[in-house]
Amino acid sequence: MTLTYLIPCLLGLEGLITEELRDMKAQNVRAENGRVLFEGDFTLLARANIRCRYAERVQLLIGEFEARSFEELFQGTKALPWEDWIGARDAFPVKGYSLNSALYSVSDCQSIIKKAIVERLKPHYRLERFEETGTVRQIQFSVMKDRVALVIDSSGAGLHKRGYRLAAGEAPLKETLAAALCRLSHLRPYHSLYDPLCGSGTILIEGTLMAQNRAPGLHRSFAAERWGQIPRGIWQDERELAQSLERETPDFAAFGADIDAKALELARANSTRAGVGGSIQYKQADLKDFDFVTARGTLITNPPYGERLLDQDAATALTALMGQVFPRTKGRSYSILSPAEDFEQTLGRKADARRKLYNGMMKCHVYMYYK
Repeated sequence: MTLTYLIPCLLGLEGLITEELRDMKAQNVRAENGRVLFEGDFTLLARANIRCRYAERVQLLIGEFEARSFEELFQGTKALPWEDWIGARDAFPVKGYSLNSALYSVSDCQSIIKKAIVERLKPHYRLERFEETGTVRQIQFSVMKDRVALVIDSSGAGLHKRGYRLAAGEAPLKETLAAALCRLSHLRPYHSLYDPLCGSGTILIEGTLMAQNRAPGLHRSFAAERWGQIPRGIWQDERELAQSLERETPDFAAFGADIDAKALELARANSTRAGVGGSIQYKQADLKDFDFVTARGTLITNPPYGERLLDQDAATALTALMGQVFPRTKGRSYSILSPAEDFEQTLGRKADARRKLYNGMMKCHVYMYYK
């Protein structure tokens, strides 16, 4: 059975997700603003959940249609085959959002969609009331420029929740964005990875997992594993396939430093839970004392911003210090995530490349220096 799936993602990561889905043999992959669609069977659903590094979640697309009135929303929703996915006892909560559309009341859209699904299911199950005590099928809607998309979430907890970060420091970087920074920095299995402002260690952990080609969702569960439509063996097969693709990385090394001893304690614990504790070396150190311990290195960091942890003057001083301790040297590259529009001027060097990304709702750029 070929189905259509929708992956919501952080703005700027659509291309990376498109690339990895094609590597997974997904069909008809197409990127749109903030989301990627693809086609495949249940095997692809399991594969994408287990192996996607940059996606927020994987959703089954039930249907899309135009709606500028509540009646159009009701009839469009009711026309979809909800009985194929929702059982008589299943719970089917509804949530979503509306942007730039005639139907701007999220709560009204939510109640109308719920009512339309109930009316669709009533004659199929010959019920007037649904107790919703069984498996949860989370329905989500988006209304963008009067176009409605209705999906059922297959992931459960967001895919950025790999399972290794039980706690995080202040203003943590999402695992999906950390992985994207490593990919954009062209991290390789034979590189030495550095983060001198490592916080809870997310960039180093994600970089090590990527170098070893370890699937980020290998050790967590997903909502769709409880769907009766999907044979349970598919999930086991895909986990075994993912494990078979892992690789040894004898030449890879990762080095992290931070001035905060509590952050380092957290980073070490997270690394151990992720199964990469033996591949990452941590030490307590101030940025001004940073230096590479290998001849070549790939440095990726997410320094504190004025909007996050430091006041603006301290953030500016930190950027200027990076300009001093990150010298232009053959065989070394630097990727730094920052929302500051004057970052290059403060650092003292124009980036060789830069790319716009969003850290949550905050517009940032990753500034890349490699020449």
